Amino acid sequence: MNSAKFLTMAPQSRPPSRMAPLGMLLGLLMAFCFTFCLSRQNEEFALTNPEKSSTKETERTETKAEEELDTEVLEVFHPTHEWQALGPGQAVPAGSHVRLNLQTGAKEVKLQYEDKFRNNLKGLKKGKRLDVNTNTYTSQDLKDALAKFKEGAEMESSKEDKARQAEVKRLFRPIEELKKDFDELNVVIETDMQIMVRLINKFNSSSSSLEEKIAALFDLEYYVHQMDNAQDLLSFGGLQVVINGLNSTEPAVKEYAAFVLGAAFSSNPRVQVEAVEGGALQKLLVILATEQPLAVKKKVLFALCSLLRHFPYAQQQFLKLGGLQVLRSLVQEKGTDVLAVRVVTLLYDLVTEKMFAEEEAELTQDTSPEKLQQYRRVHLLPGLREQGWCAITAHLLALPGHDAREKVLHTLGALLATCRDHYRQDPSLGRTLASLQAEYQALASAELQDGEDEGYFRDLLGSVESLLRELR
Repeated sequence: MNSAKFLTMAPQSRPPSRMAPLGMLLGLLMAFCFTFCLSRQNEEFALTNPEKSSTKETERTETKAEEELDTEVLEVFHPTHEWQALGPGQAVPAGSHVRLNLQTGAKEVKLQYEDKFRNNLKGLKKGKRLDVNTNTYTSQDLKDALAKFKEGAEMESSKEDKARQAEVKRLFRPIEELKKDFDELNVVIETDMQIMVRLINKFNSSSSSLEEKIAALFDLEYYVHQMDNAQDLLSFGGLQVVINGLNSTEPAVKEYAAFVLGAAFSSNPRVQVEAVEGGALQKLLVILATEQPLAVKKKVLFALCSLLRHFPYAQQQFLKLGGLQVLRSLVQEKGTDVLAVRVVTLLYDLVTEKMFAEEEAELTQDTSPEKLQQYRRVHLLPGLREQGWCAITAHLLALPGHDAREKVLHTLGALLATCRDHYRQDPSLGRTLASLQAEYQALASAELQDGEDEGYFRDLLGSVESLLRELR
């Protein structure tokens, strides 16, 4: 107890003369410590070390380079169907759904279409990309990969071309070698044009025999089926030579000349125009109007049909030259049933052509096209009525053969608007239609029993019944 008092009271018992040195000593010690600490803290700022300064500058340069590289080298971020935070410097695959979390301030990513990008990630894992790292990619990597891809495609294409060329060389020989071999064999390679010139010269030569002329026309017909060849025939006057062949006294020459002309006229407007101007239409009608073998008239009628179809100007000239009278005499001759069916078919085609031209103009709302104006100058229906074709077509319905009846039925339907009154006053036509109705009903029933949903005779029955309804 006394010692405690002594300890607590000891400082109070020290004299003031000893307290001053101790306070000064303590103050100097604190000042030294403060100065020492301050110098240690500002050492790197107050003093400059060249080696450390260059090192730090290098680190700053590397850091800046890394920051610039980060703009090209991006870590591929693989999103899932859950929201995930997107780290700095990570690339987001195309099609990902990105949002900004307003609470945390971080960007979050997830798959927008899970199945689609899951398949894409599977494709990446299978190595479908060329020389591209699955974690990072750069623009240079993509350029290199594209260059390799193009190089590979070019190499593959080059290999295929070489293989194809080798196969062609194996199967075919160069034209130079063929010409050389043909020269050795005294064989000359001719173009179609050269062949047609040679055939026309042979046909037109007075020294050629009848057999040689017929053979030349027969071969020429094969070439003029092509539109270009038929037009080339005009360029050297070959078409007019064949047209003049219609004046021959030999029936066979007329027959095969008409055969060539029919092939050349078909769907070839340029040749059709030259033929009409060259007098082909008149010559064809003269042959049909005179006594000639049936084979000749068949070929001449074929040429006439080819010249008239889809050529309204020729149809006008045909009517002016009395073509309907010539055809009427032709179908009324005995033993010309084949020609009668072809004539009826031609008339049906000419009538429907004009109808289709008018319908086309109505659909396109073009009331004055050149084609329609040309067809309106062809007064075919009035000419048919005046020349008695209403009665002629009605009597032709009695022809044997379902094919002939079908064509006549179609023509009767096309002429119905013009010949309705005559058909109603013709009792034989009504009896013929009733007989055909009964016949085709039986044949149509047989087709149904055979399991045919759409039968030929059912169509014929429909045509007959349609005409009967119109005539009642």
